[in-house]
Amino acid sequence: MHFSIPETEVRSGDNGSTYVAYNIHVNGVLHCRVRYSQLLGLHEQIKKEYGSNVVPAFPPKKIFTLTPAEVEQRREQLEKYMQAVRQDPLLGTSEMFNSFLRKAQQETQQIPTEEVALDICLSNGQKVTVNILTSDQTEDVLEAVATKLDLPDDLVGYFSLFLVREGVDGSLTFVRKLQEFELPYVSITSLRSSEFHIVLRKSYWDMSYDGDVMDNRVGLNLLYTQTVSDIERGWILVNKDQHRQLKSLQEKGSKKEFIHLGQTLKYYGYIKFDPCITDFPEKGCQVIVSAGNNELNFHVKLPNEQMKEGSFKVTRMRCWRVTSSQVPVANGTTNPCSSAKCEVKLELAFEYLMSKDRLQWVTITSQQAIMMSICLQSMVDELMVKKSGGSIKKMLRKRHNGSIQRPDSQQTVKSPPLLDSPDPNREQIVKLSTKLSSVSLRGISASNSANDISANDFHGNYAFEGIGDDDL
Repeated sequence: MHFSIPETEVRSGDNGSTYVAYNIHVNGVLHCRVRYSQLLGLHEQIKKEYGSNVVPAFPPKKIFTLTPAEVEQRREQLEKYMQAVRQDPLLGTSEMFNSFLRKAQQETQQIPTEEVALDICLSNGQKVTVNILTSDQTEDVLEAVATKLDLPDDLVGYFSLFLVREGVDGSLTFVRKLQEFELPYVSITSLRSSEFHIVLRKSYWDMSYDGDVMDNRVGLNLLYTQTVSDIERGWILVNKDQHRQLKSLQEKGSKKEFIHLGQTLKYYGYIKFDPCITDFPEKGCQVIVSAGNNELNFHVKLPNEQMKEGSFKVTRMRCWRVTSSQVPVANGTTNPCSSAKCEVKLELAFEYLMSKDRLQWVTITSQQAIMMSICLQSMVDELMVKKSGGSIKKMLRKRHNGSIQRPDSQQTVKSPPLLDSPDPNREQIVKLSTKLSSVSLRGISASNSANDISANDFHGNYAFEGIGDDDL
């Protein structure tokens, strides 16, 4: 997650005095407003708990009122402090840090703690309404959804809650995975838009874990509805023969067999991102990026209109970074950025081992750069767990301090309707080229697999051979 403090505000206190508020943004969106004294209090708590040697430097107090230049200097220092704490593997995941951010988020949005109903969407659009507290954190809400669906505790760790934006054409843009430092109800309410939803989706990449999920009735239904939805959305690529087989399995109610066939299809388990820009293999190329199977897959439109496809394996990325910058909104002027005329530009850059002795930086300019980074990190984490002989299976930690009692009523996952017949004339959601129709159709593509863009098209001109995928 990308933490920044791009701006400050002068606000009025309860006694009529004014103070400087520092606006903490996460992924370019306001999360909370805090005073210097609040952050100083957090710093002192962290230092007391973990020691001075672990905690990053904190900007010192000032005796006199700060000048505008000093406020700007402090803003920059506090931003670096928050980024350093968040990136620290110990401090950034501590309950002390996360609870501070949750409380600040709730206070900023001025939402009192009370019982509310929150809708969580499944992959097929079905809504699961859970009764929660506005102060319930992400894990609390996930637990409530699991209880409502009768999903066993040992399978809850296989799923996560995601914030998505639904387009007018039904397309989904994954904004982020909800984190432990935020309150889902406050996060979705503060956006003040019906376009945004919270979706339950599997959170692992290795399809071998599907077996654990499918052994349970509810887990099977969740995985089945997600697979059907991804096919209908065009995220999973199928041809006519495969479509007929899938529809036949649906008609028979053979959900496990349907998923097993889905596992053999191209892009099974991938998350597809909105069209964006990359500098590979040339600057300014349009690209559709998909994440899955421990890789980032590129469908690139070159300046000469030629289409290329290739994959960047996470095991060959030496490192990656996300950067943000404020850029003026095009309005015909050359005025510098202001809060009203500026937008955040996000970039994901990774250093990739193109060949045995050649590293190259590849940059993606996308508003979903943070989500891409989260996908890469979760792939690495999953690979490391598997390499160490561990398991991603985990029990959800139960907490009852302050939580409301969950109702006994449960909700069944509805089976999605039969797959629509492939329509070669169906309008594309995103269109870089007609050659991309097999990927970007909203429904199931009727293209034959022989006509699909080869995954090896990058190979040759851009040598990806070198070390094996198991070299971490």
